[in-house]
Amino acid sequence: MDLRVFTEPQQGASYDDLLAVARTAEAAGYDAFFRSDHYLAMGGDGLPGPTDAWTTLAGLARETSTIRLGTLVSSATFRHPGVLAVQVAQVDQMSGGRVELGLGSGWFEAEHTAYGIPFPDVRERFDRYAEQLAVVTGLLGTPEGETFSYAGDHYTLTDSPALPKPVQRPVPVLVGGGGKRRTPALAAQHASEFNLPFGSVDDVAAQFGRVREACASAGRDPEELVWSSALVVCVGRDDAEVARRAAAIGREVEELKANGLAGSPDEVVEKLGRFAAAGSQRTYCQFLDLGDLDHLELVAEQVAPQVAAL
Repeated sequence: MDLRVFTEPQQGASYDDLLAVARTAEAAGYDAFFRSDHYLAMGGDGLPGPTDAWTTLAGLARETSTIRLGTLVSSATFRHPGVLAVQVAQVDQMSGGRVELGLGSGWFEAEHTAYGIPFPDVRERFDRYAEQLAVVTGLLGTPEGETFSYAGDHYTLTDSPALPKPVQRPVPVLVGGGGKRRTPALAAQHASEFNLPFGSVDDVAAQFGRVREACASAGRDPEELVWSSALVVCVGRDDAEVARRAAAIGREVEELKANGLAGSPDEVVEKLGRFAAAGSQRTYCQFLDLGDLDHLELVAEQVAPQVAAL
């Protein structure tokens, strides 16, 4: 199992804060730095305010050198898929081929209202999301010298040159979520990775099973996908450090132990082993206190080596 750093900067982080986390993660040996794509805090004042996901990743592409960079996940309501494909391809070029695109349907109505972004009903959002996946993967995968066209109910593209070209062919695409029907089908069709965030071991096993069934129905080998989860992390060298870190993010230790990765390094390794047994090959460690760089280093030093062989 490999570990990735996952951040929620809409809760209050500047670009410089994120740069410090990404550079620390890179130096500590994490596989990737991922960030959410939100424009409004979910509780609290969110100061100093939101940072745009793809603007952030463009900056980090030039200020890091080895760590992979991505979104968990970009919202299909925020960008036209043609524009998003251009952004992803350019940032992939800027990073030398280190970008991954997580794409979702969008769910947080308040941020749309706050910034004047249309927020259709759930059926239309999911319909648009399905078309976005087809358009973005189609544009990013179109060979040189060919054009891409698409005719959908929400998006139409005619003879697009599908430029610029990304370095990676294909750019990894992450699909995630707990939907029981359409989400597995879209993952089977478009994803290189499937992620279930913030679920229990049983939740992960059940949803992975649904996606595997969808792969079978689509004639796709499920072993082509990477299987991943995402969990809040709160690790300490002793109980006092765990309690301090829990308090810093406004959570209770026992709740975090039940729903996230909390406790001593050995406790966290044991829980990650249960996720690995359920099929998870990768964990996005959600670090909520972005000023606590020692936390990232502790997990890299005392957890990552123990789970590398899971």
